[in-house]
Amino acid sequence: MSEPVIASKIPLECELEAGKSYWWCACGRSRNQPWCDGSHAGTEFTPHEFKVESAGKYFLCACKHTTDAPFCDGAHDLLD
Repeated sequence: MSEPVIASKIPLECELEAGKSYWWCACGRSRNQPWCDGSHAGTEFTPHEFKVESAGKYFLCACKHTTDAPFCDGAHDLLD
């Protein structure tokens, strides 16, 4: 599997609504980070659909190396 593009090494703070479907960019190519804009077309990546149970601020991964997609787990601290 190829590596995703690192969109940023800083997580993105997002205000999310409870129960709403969101599509997180997994490839790192989207120009609308952290959201999918279809830029993964022709790659092996697919966006990650998710919902949150509680409305509020969340930190979403922008380095695309998290093990807790779409949420930041600090993986960006381990990248070169």
